[in-house]
Parts: sequence; structure tokens; C-alpha cells
Amino acid sequence: MDKKVKLSVVVVAIVIVTLTFYMLYNGSEAEFESTEITVINEQGENITIYVELAMEHSQHRKGLSGRDSLCDPCGMLFIFDENISSGFWMKDTSIPLSIAFIAEDGTILDIQDMEPYTDDEHKPEGEYRYALEVNKAFFQDNDIHVGNMVIIPEEYRT
Repeated sequence: MDKKVKLSVVVVAIVIVTLTFYMLYNGSEAEFESTEITVINEQGENITIYVELAMEHSQHRKGLSGRDSLCDPCGMLFIFDENISSGFWMKDTSIPLSIAFIAEDGTILDIQDMEPYTDDEHKPEGEYRYALEVNKAFFQDNDIHVGNMVIIPEEYRT
């Protein structure tokens, strides 16, 4: 094989590897399924939130990073196969967010505000099954607090 053919093969291989890694680790907004969930606030009102679902590890990693905005009342619901205790951070996320950590039965365990482009770890004291990210102050503005219930459609409960 001459040098030009070898070089072409190497370039094609590099392009394929680069594209594969890009697709595996970046994904796109279209990869998230969506649904509605309901939160019962302090006043007993049902607050509907339109959520994208992060159910796979690659979706958990991507989350809302790379977005410029998030509609109201919209968010992302992270669904885990088992109770976990790991945290969230905002390293590549430009939207100020609030996060609710939710128990398997739907009880909100903790709510925290998160600032854009920070690597501060956000997690509750104990384990949780779900996490809900929304625009910062959404929970406060809708009178949603620790102890309130989140109703997750049956097909998405683990």
C-alpha cells in the first residue's frame, strides 16, 4: 500500500472513532423521552411539570448540560434503578436550576439550588430514587417543599 492510501485509512479511522465517542458521550436533546408528572404542593394543589426522562447512564451524564434555557413548567426527571447516594453538579450547565431529591415512594427528601458552571456536589443526606431538576426558584414559587409528594406515572416507577 502506498503512503496516500495508508494516510487515508488512518484519517477515516480517526474520524470514525471521534464520531463514535461524540455520539456516546454527548447525545442530543432528542434522545430523551418525555411525560408529565404532578407535584402536590403545601396547599394541596396539583402542579403539573413537563419532564424529559433521564433513565440511562448516558442520559444521567448529559442531563441539561449544553442547554440555553428550560421552559416553565418544564424539567428533567432522573430515574435510577435503585436507591443511590451520588451527587449532581453543574459543570457544563448554563441554566440556574433547583433540584429535588425524591424517595422511591415519591416523597421529596431535599431541595437544593444549583448555580451554573460550578462543580459543587449537590446531594441529600440519605439515598434517593429520583431527582427532579427545574428552573431555579420553581419549587419556591409553587410552594413545593420537602415532604411534598411527586406522582410519577406507573410506567416510569422502578
